[in-house]
Amino acid sequence: MLSSQGSFLRRLIAVLLTPSLLFLAVTAELPLPAAAAEAEWPFHSAQFLTSTTSSFTQGLPLLCIGEHESWKRSADPALLCRRFKDNRKNSIWLVDFYAPWCAHCRRLEPVWNEVGLEMKRLHSPVKVGKMDATSYTSIASEFGVRGYPTIKLLKNDLAYNYRGPRTKDDIIEFAHRVSGALIRPLPSQQMFEHVKKRHRVLFLYVGGESPLKEKYIEVASELIVYTYFFSASEEVIPEYVTLNEMPAVLVFKDETYFVYDEYEDGDLKSWVNRERFQNYLTVDGFTLYELTETGKLIIIAVIDGKNATIEHTRMKEFVQEVAKDYRNRFNRKDFQFGHIDGTDYVNNMLMEELSVPTVVIINTSSHQYFLPTRHIETLEDVMQFINDILDGTIEGRGGDGILHRLKRVFYDIRTTVVSVFRSSPFLGCFLFGLPLGVISIMCYGIYTADTDVAYTEERIEVSKTEIETRGENNEEEKKEENNENSLVLSDAEQEPKDILEKKND
Repeated sequence: MLSSQGSFLRRLIAVLLTPSLLFLAVTAELPLPAAAAEAEWPFHSAQFLTSTTSSFTQGLPLLCIGEHESWKRSADPALLCRRFKDNRKNSIWLVDFYAPWCAHCRRLEPVWNEVGLEMKRLHSPVKVGKMDATSYTSIASEFGVRGYPTIKLLKNDLAYNYRGPRTKDDIIEFAHRVSGALIRPLPSQQMFEHVKKRHRVLFLYVGGESPLKEKYIEVASELIVYTYFFSASEEVIPEYVTLNEMPAVLVFKDETYFVYDEYEDGDLKSWVNRERFQNYLTVDGFTLYELTETGKLIIIAVIDGKNATIEHTRMKEFVQEVAKDYRNRFNRKDFQFGHIDGTDYVNNMLMEELSVPTVVIINTSSHQYFLPTRHIETLEDVMQFINDILDGTIEGRGGDGILHRLKRVFYDIRTTVVSVFRSSPFLGCFLFGLPLGVISIMCYGIYTADTDVAYTEERIEVSKTEIETRGENNEEEKKEENNENSLVLSDAEQEPKDILEKKND
């Protein structure tokens, strides 16, 4: 009985899980959205390294990784992957690693198409392509692809990961910066002034060969994905720049400059990572995540960019004035100012619904955040809010404790479930209802199996009791029969004795 019930449960679970498996299998092979087809996108999940020549005769700028004619003779994924690994070092590639079922990847497609068009128009040496990481797992694993979409620039033996906003201008600027020279020389003062006007943040090494320059090159090789690095001789530096010693590393930003001091600023990489941000920023989700690694106190005005009322405009202006007018009081090494449009990123970080406009201060060292105790209406209110935090008057929320981490886990689960049901209620019911149904059936099967076992054991005990009772009854019956037989024998023996006595008489 138990074995038949177990096989029934296994068959039932298999039947219930089959739709999920089929759903995943089908979605993995779905074609890309119609927008990509209308834009004549030459790469689809099954066309990696096997794009047709006609795609390129139409003037499409998005070069397929397999445009080389000798690569098109084989459709073997393993062979194509090996050939790509052998030949990719001959060019610079900007590759989007995607998954066909990824919604974020599909939102990136029109932007990626625009990136290819612009790179073609600029005659850039960087080739733009995309790769289905779920089909060509060996290459994706080699480049450390763990999420989708992942944008990497492949140059020589190095792979640079893009971590900025997924906009056309930001991606193109990243490609130009990383594909060029690691350290760009500035031969003249005119070139220096030209570059300074083009870049909001500029790192510059001044001097000849030295251990400091070796450290500078090492730092540039890691942080080139975020900012530019230049070098120049002492003659190129303008007269308003004062250097106490040579060689030196400087950063030009916020209409001034700062000189790196190893004794005060510590490690060069940490200093560059802190100084690569302007004092006041327009913050987005990517920037906010990067700022959390600086150890600074972040003062952010949270506003609604679509709301043109004076409350939202003034809140942004208050923070801008504090950043500019109180620069000496709030040192750039410890404070970062900015504003963010919307509450999505902030709410997700703080796990709390904020009402806008407001000011939020985040302590990236302790992972705590602070909210104003009263409504901010003037610049003095912002200053008082910051001073109260520095004095310890306002208690911080959040942190990095166990309870906060557990809260983060439950918050992520809740937001994921809610987002799935909002975007697709039917899919949410299918994804979450099916496992719950399977678990319920399994629990019911386990419960009924235990009940059947208990019932069987009870029946066995009853059978044993009946057998023992019957055995006792049989023994009693045998005893009675023996007694009766003994009585019969005694009567039979007594009869001859009576006859003999009578004869004797």
